[in-house]
Amino acid sequence: MNFIKELKQPEKTRFSFELLPPQKGSNIQSLYSIIDKLVEFDPLYINVTYHQEELVYKKRIDGLLEAKKTRKRPGTVGISAAIQYKYNIPVVPHLICGSFSKEDTENALIDLHFLGINNVLIVRGDPPENIDTFIPHKNGHKHAIGLLKQVVDLNNGIYIEDDLSHMEGTDFSIAVAGYPEKHEEAPNFESDIHYLKQKIDAGADYIVTQLFFDNEKFYRFVDECRANDINVPIIPGLKPVSQKKHLQILPKVFKVDLPYPLTKAMEKCKTNKEVQEVGIEWAIKQSEELVKFGVSNIHYYTMDRADNIYKIAKEVF
Repeated sequence: MNFIKELKQPEKTRFSFELLPPQKGSNIQSLYSIIDKLVEFDPLYINVTYHQEELVYKKRIDGLLEAKKTRKRPGTVGISAAIQYKYNIPVVPHLICGSFSKEDTENALIDLHFLGINNVLIVRGDPPENIDTFIPHKNGHKHAIGLLKQVVDLNNGIYIEDDLSHMEGTDFSIAVAGYPEKHEEAPNFESDIHYLKQKIDAGADYIVTQLFFDNEKFYRFVDECRANDINVPIIPGLKPVSQKKHLQILPKVFKVDLPYPLTKAMEKCKTNKEVQEVGIEWAIKQSEELVKFGVSNIHYYTMDRADNIYKIAKEVF
């Protein structure tokens, strides 16, 4: 279920969205209920995120705190397979560097290939909560480009063990992340573009951007990419604001700017319901402008909320 041709030669702008695996203790019906609300807009694909282990501090009998690693969300591979076969929509699971050894990565890719899931999004991943610095698995990849090259190798039939009897090549399409306002760890915008170009040269098929609220920054990002011979499809990623605390959280967590007209409208809101309406209106305007700009696809970060995305898609698609 490969959609790269449609990204490269679009007949119209297509809709897609991202889902988070539910917390442990929930079942997949919580995701199905979101998809059921959005499937009428004929999504080109659905992304499913991956979350590495988190540290949880628990008090011991002696009063000291003990750090324990835990996974709070079930496996992305199984969720992706369940969604793709229920809805017959291509699913794009995330693969990350954190918590993954190279063997873990290969096994996940083998499972995905076996299940007929042939699209992945490659990201390094953020440090676990309460940890400032990203620390890779001791037998894993430090940067996304290493993970990307491992997927490309598998596409070419190159496995970690070179003496396997059945080493057929896989056929993954590969997406990578782009940052219209630069990655927070990049020293400058130009160096961020430089490293993105390396990923494209290494075999990435398309780019999905981090969320942004000012389309001019996306246009500048596209222009800089094209000027640096990055000619793959560039998919804008949007997330509508829905809570007043997003005024502080989004700039802090995602390192993005909120335009003054948007923040001014949010500050006037007395309830989160009013903020959600502001977010919907802003995202509709952003989306309509991006359609006019000629993007092949607009990708929405749902954060597992469907109602606001539904209202946006209803107006745009």
